[in-house]
Amino acid sequence: MGELVTGEAVALELRPARLPSRALAVLLDLVVAVVVYMAVTIALVASTASLDVAAQTALSIAAFVLVLVGGPIAVETLSHGRSLGKVACGLRVVRDDGGPVRFRHSLVRGLIGVIEILMTFGVVACIASLVSARGRRLGDVFAGTLVVRERVPAASGGFMPPPPPWLAGRFSGLDLSAVPDELWLAVRQYLARMGQLDVHVGRAMAERLAADVAARTGAPVPQEVPPPAYLAAVLQERQARESRRAFGDPRGGGGSAPLGPAAASQPSPASPTAASQQGTPPTAPPQNGPAEESRDVRPERRPGTGFVPPA
Repeated sequence: MGELVTGEAVALELRPARLPSRALAVLLDLVVAVVVYMAVTIALVASTASLDVAAQTALSIAAFVLVLVGGPIAVETLSHGRSLGKVACGLRVVRDDGGPVRFRHSLVRGLIGVIEILMTFGVVACIASLVSARGRRLGDVFAGTLVVRERVPAASGGFMPPPPPWLAGRFSGLDLSAVPDELWLAVRQYLARMGQLDVHVGRAMAERLAADVAARTGAPVPQEVPPPAYLAAVLQERQARESRRAFGDPRGGGGSAPLGPAAASQPSPASPTAASQQGTPPTAPPQNGPAEESRDVRPERRPGTGFVPPA
């Protein structure tokens, strides 16, 4: 993996393409270019049969330059560094800072490629690619470009680091209503990409974001809490509040809470004891004989579960 630092001080880990994959991509591009050149030459010979030899030679040279030199340059510029061979091999041409190539980069690579690929049958390009640490040929060195691999194992992106366990619930009393959504989005983006940032740039950004959040909440950042940990804890607190607002508080939902000792010791409103405490005389159970007793068990003989069946 090669590390490139962009203009925003973001370290990009790219995998430079090596000689075998690059050679295969160039070979595929040359095959396509030669086929197109032969088709154009046949069409020119058939349409310029009445011209003299000098005119036919000039048209042949123009077709060679346009197809074998101008064609790859145009394709690479329009596709942002992905020719047909590079698409088949999963490669792409990028700048030294990881950005897309422009016309001047493709022009320099194409003009130097005529010398080191077409005129020397790729010998110079192979030697330069083997010597270079990133596998760059002379055209890449002069153009400031790099051929990288696109088909790499996808890494888990957008990972939000959790706050330290000792900060759990510490900021539950903060007023987060004054913090705008744009600031929350900036905090999320920083936490997701802080492993890719430069150390000094990441520290300065964390301090600035923590100061902005603290200014909106009205409570200063604790001195013993690092700014990244503070941002992670505050963001987790906001997400917890949003979850409770959307799905309800799991601690006090619609279900019945378990009965504690105090609640279990209190009499049920429908029990005879509760009726006597409320001033209402208890209703005596009907005396209907043994048949009724065997068919309908009396409430006082049921286990003391606190549940009273309907009348």
